[in-house]
Amino acid sequence: MVQEIMKWNGWGYSDSRFFFNKKGQAEFTGKRYRLSGLLIPGLKDWFESTFGANLQHKTPATAILNSSAVLPPTLNDAFVEELKSTGIPISFEAEDRVFRGHGHCLHEIFALREGKVGRVPDMVVWPSCHNDVVKIVELACKHNVCLIPYGGGTSVSSALECPPEESRSIVSLDTSQMNQILWIDEKNLTARVEAGIVGQDLERLLNESGYCTGHEPDSMEFSSLGGWVATRASGMKKNIYGNIEDLVVHVKMVTPRGVIEKSCQGPRMSTGPDVHHFIMGSEGTLGVVTEVTMKIRPMPEYQKYGSVVFPNFEQGVACLREVAKQRCAPASIRLMDNEQFKFGHALKPQVSSIFTSFLDGLKKFYITKFKGFDPNHLCVATLLFEGNREKVLQHEKQVYDIAAKFGGLAAGEDNGQRGYMLTFVIAYLRDLGMDYYVIGESFETSVPWDRVLDICRNVKARIVQECKDKGVQFPPLSTCRVTQTYDAGACVYFYFAFNYRGLGDPVHVYEQVEHAAREEILANGGSLSHHHGVGKLRKQWMRDTVSDVGMGMIKSVKDYVDPNNIFGNRNLL
Repeated sequence: MVQEIMKWNGWGYSDSRFFFNKKGQAEFTGKRYRLSGLLIPGLKDWFESTFGANLQHKTPATAILNSSAVLPPTLNDAFVEELKSTGIPISFEAEDRVFRGHGHCLHEIFALREGKVGRVPDMVVWPSCHNDVVKIVELACKHNVCLIPYGGGTSVSSALECPPEESRSIVSLDTSQMNQILWIDEKNLTARVEAGIVGQDLERLLNESGYCTGHEPDSMEFSSLGGWVATRASGMKKNIYGNIEDLVVHVKMVTPRGVIEKSCQGPRMSTGPDVHHFIMGSEGTLGVVTEVTMKIRPMPEYQKYGSVVFPNFEQGVACLREVAKQRCAPASIRLMDNEQFKFGHALKPQVSSIFTSFLDGLKKFYITKFKGFDPNHLCVATLLFEGNREKVLQHEKQVYDIAAKFGGLAAGEDNGQRGYMLTFVIAYLRDLGMDYYVIGESFETSVPWDRVLDICRNVKARIVQECKDKGVQFPPLSTCRVTQTYDAGACVYFYFAFNYRGLGDPVHVYEQVEHAAREEILANGGSLSHHHGVGKLRKQWMRDTVSDVGMGMIKSVKDYVDPNNIFGNRNLL
């Protein structure tokens, strides 16, 4: 069972976490990551100075789920009896139900850490193939039970929360056993894959045959292919491989009306509105994605990391804009603001070699003294190049030449690689923060190029002001990075966190601040979401986003495909 190796009330693997040892030094446990087993000497000072936190003030999480805190299931006996006769595995266990009744929004994890459990699914089912899903959906329609598809559980949009007003029996349809690559077509460079497979398994299995999808969202260790399709996901290397909508060739989805799929797998069709675009982004409201045919690529022969230091964020953004204009973006190019640069520096593991730390000092001296970069303004872009060796080296020179025109200095492969690897451990830091009265979150948007600087400045300032107005006693961390570039704009990720000591209802304050930040994003010309989706968290802004007529179209499709609201998770609508 997945919950045997995963945390039930925090992010990621049970054996992997940040903690402060008796000497006050940060460590990262386990053996799964490059940081695992290492000391991180700078994290304590950064943590205490940034948040005004004190290691003496702890708020430990509830270690074990108290089953008596979970309401007994509301079961539809006729549905259960018929389902049992199919042989599809089911569970009514409290732990199974709680694990699949939440995603990773702050309010969801905060409540679980305190041992508070709200409405959760009444039972869990594990189909092992497309036909199992067909049977489950047919029985759900026959007996009027509510189905909520569950993939990797990494949602940050409240998408997996059970509607508290739902009186019917709620069944979590866990796709994790549908995790096979059904076939690889080497002539057409496509693969048919079951939708429950998680990203790291998909890449590992494809790599064994010499291929990859190149789709690497930050959550790829745990998020599923079906979840990527259902939320219109994006990956770190989309510049080369594309977003999920660029990778999908064919989708099979089971709805209460029957199975939706196209009749052929051609690379493009002009056959009216594309039904795939109703499936992508449908967030479990129309049915269950069971199988996806997607593009694959031969594994790149060469990979090279890099990094560039800019004197300030404005110069960095101007460089990314020029790279996008010349259409020469590497597989990944991400620009961190000054606060994130300092944060990344605080996460450096202890260096065993005196020579290496001397070199670090020399680099720092060169950048800040000789070149006159101010450590309180400089920012860093991390780069990843992939492909044919000769082309990568050519490409690299082109990007560094552009960077130089904007005052950028090459800052080495190590910094680039470290920045990329930190992507996977950064989510574990929120649990550490909550151990010491610090709560935080990230959210994203896409925005036209001419609004990037405005939106970054204004949203960060709004977060600081809102925290002050809401009685937060310590200055918050309010920071951003530009993570994806396009011809017409960029994806911007915001991070904010604050010390909530002295607040009566910290989650409510946090939600008010996040709400204000999202209003500011929309007022500055940003999108409601770039790749996290809408869920229940953002659906109040959907009408403004797609117009009254657009909402009417979405609702009409829902009413036709699922007239009895069997997929009643209340997302989007």
